[in-house]
Amino acid sequence: MPKVLIAGGGLAGMAAAAALGGAGFEVELFESRAYLGGRATSYPVPGSPDEEAETIDNCQHILLRCCVNLLDFYERLGIRDRIRFYREFYFIEPGGRISIFRRGRLPAPLHFTGAFLRMKCLGRADKIGIVCALAALRRERTRRTDLDRISMLDWLLQKRQTPRAIDRFWRQVLVSAVNEDLDRMAARHGFQVFWLSFLSRADSYEMGVPAVPLGDLYSAEAWQRLGRVSIHFRCPVERITGAGFTVGGRLHAADHYVCAVPFERLESLGLPAPPFSHSPITGVHLWFDREITTLPHATLLDRTIQWMFNKNGGRYLQLVVSASRDLTNLSRNEIIDIAVGDLRLFFPRVREAHLVKAHVVKEQRATFSAAPETDALRPDPVCGIPNVFLAGDWTRTGWPATMEGAVRSGYAAAEAVARAAGKPSTFLLPDVA
Repeated sequence: MPKVLIAGGGLAGMAAAAALGGAGFEVELFESRAYLGGRATSYPVPGSPDEEAETIDNCQHILLRCCVNLLDFYERLGIRDRIRFYREFYFIEPGGRISIFRRGRLPAPLHFTGAFLRMKCLGRADKIGIVCALAALRRERTRRTDLDRISMLDWLLQKRQTPRAIDRFWRQVLVSAVNEDLDRMAARHGFQVFWLSFLSRADSYEMGVPAVPLGDLYSAEAWQRLGRVSIHFRCPVERITGAGFTVGGRLHAADHYVCAVPFERLESLGLPAPPFSHSPITGVHLWFDREITTLPHATLLDRTIQWMFNKNGGRYLQLVVSASRDLTNLSRNEIIDIAVGDLRLFFPRVREAHLVKAHVVKEQRATFSAAPETDALRPDPVCGIPNVFLAGDWTRTGWPATMEGAVRSGYAAAEAVARAAGKPSTFLLPDVA
């Protein structure tokens, strides 16, 4: 079988390796770090001298049931059972009042009717406006031709959404899903999130959270299922041409090559880079001396912190701020103060608790910015250099920069390799709708 070299051990590179290795190709993957996962990984954080290092995720990564290719990738590695799915979303207002969002017995797209009507965080005018906008979204998603040219906020204002509906419903869902502010996000991405996650199928909204650290998902044991895949750690690729990869000053040749590195690294490898900008994510890890909450997760309204995830018995919480430009220039202590101050408004037990330790992770280059008129600039897997193919959540996947988008890109690159090798195969699964 043909031999394939892959640069980059993030989700895109791993997905391409899993697909091609499973199809019988001989695959060698080169990763610059000592671990796999790219921006979706975990690492140990040292504690005090008498404590063991604790493994944390660089940021809480979640998926939804509609992420069919990501779930297929987990199935290939035999780790799908390590994803715990939740059917409830908890919207918490300052003061602690909770609205629970879950599906009912009606078929899609009416399955949220009961829960939506009971949401205490929204008023009557907010709900009427949201229902009208969702109906318009269903009508316009295949008819409008300007959804990549206007922002999601532009569209919401066209539909006369109330400020509270925008802030407590649309923004709360979409900024976390796309990692971009509503006024910077192409409307097509907002449409896709709501169509696939909330309207197309009754269970597609269910949220999956890894039950183990992200790095454990990509262990050597998992890769043993794909015996034709070899992984080289601490081996950054220095140059990519049609003749091979340059690694450590030495040329490595194969039949085909996949470049699955972040787009900002392309120029250093000798490949053209798209003119994208980045959108950051900030993760805040807090350990308290007592239980703060029993909720498994929650979206926090009207504050800087957007999501809370209960990582260990309500004492260790991971907080997430997507599109976190406002936090970029703040110090670690300033961000921790904001996080603890926000939590006090939602969880009264924080006021009596002692903060044992804290850790802040700023991912300044977390994703590309899904801005209007960006999608047309995203490249296809075939890049114009013979036998070299591209993968990454920044390529033309039909999705924003998500774990699903990254896996889709890896599968698309693997299909392009298989076609070039004269052994066409289908790896990419269609969307749920």
